[in-house]
Order: sequence, then C-alpha cells, then structure tokens
Amino acid sequence: MSAYVIGLTGGISTGKSNLSSALKKAGAKIIDADEISRSLTAPGGEALPLIRKEFGDRVFDGENLNRRALGEMVFGHEENRKKLNAIVHPMVFAKMRAEIAASDGPVIMDVPLLFECGMDAWCDEIWCAYVPQKIQAKRLMERDRLTYRQAMNRIHSQMPTLEKARRADRVIRTTGSREESVAIVLSMWQETLKKFQPEK
Repeated sequence: MSAYVIGLTGGISTGKSNLSSALKKAGAKIIDADEISRSLTAPGGEALPLIRKEFGDRVFDGENLNRRALGEMVFGHEENRKKLNAIVHPMVFAKMRAEIAASDGPVIMDVPLLFECGMDAWCDEIWCAYVPQKIQAKRLMERDRLTYRQAMNRIHSQMPTLEKARRADRVIRTTGSREESVAIVLSMWQETLKKFQPEK
C-alpha cells in the first residue's frame, strides 16, 4: 500500500474530472477508476464476455459495447445496475489495488462511486467535488444532451453529492470557473506534498 492514499470523488457533473486532469498535469499519480473501467469494456476488454452473457446482444454493436444502450438499461433500473457493478467492480478493484501497491508516496484515487463501493476504507483522506444538485442536472443535460428525467436518473443512481461532501475530509466547491476550481485543488495538493518532503 502507498504511504498515503487520497480518494477524489464527487457526483456526476460536479467537475471532478477537471480536478483530476489538473492534478495529473501537476505530476500527481492518479489512479482513475473510470479509465480502468473503460479499458475493461473497450474492444477486446475483459468484461465484455460477461456483460454480453448478462445483458445480451442488444447492448452491443457487433463486437463493441453500445454504451448508450447499456446506460439506458442500467440508469434508473436498480437490479440491472447491481448486475453490471457485480461484473465490473471486482475487476476494477483488483487493478486499482495493484497500482496502489506498486506506487511510492501519495497517490490519488479518482473514484466517482468511492463511498458506494466501500473504497473510502482504502483512503487516508477524502476530497469531494461539490455543486448543488440543480447545477449538476443543468451541466449533465448540456454535456450529454439529456432530458431532465434522464439526467436525474443518472444523478439518483449515485449517493447524493451532499452526502458525499458530508463524509469527505475536504470539500471543493466547483460552482466557479474551471480555473478557480483547479487553483483550489492544486493548492491542496501542494499542502499534501509538503507533508512528505524530508525535513531539512
């Protein structure tokens, strides 16, 4: 296990990816759960045979996963969401544990479902990106061209962002500009690095 594990989380469309990208550019070691998950469901990915077995050919275009079709089956349908998570999550966990074990110094786990998956137990500290739900919905509708109902289904498939913020050690309000949010999280990262600098 790394010397120090920071969990970075937040609800959908709260600006977490912007924070994660900025931290990565600043040299932080990022272990991205979504990136690992996408690799598992990319063409030839390890999870595809099990997804096809569970959900059938209707969520595939030939050999490739149709993510939008799968999303329509999963978001707002609790039983299907649990089935998908039971396939993908154990594979993601295994790869993340391996990356943490191979890391030195502080690392950041970028995990949207950190609390839902119990991965908060892996962390020494948790940071949460937060905006009010109405801003989440507006951003999600604009980004993914969704109806309000579709956006709320996606939001409600996760723990409420307000609850995530309540459980976190530090909360990053991302209601301002992208640059303002980045400035906040990079300042937090610099504080973290100072803890691990050898004393002169």
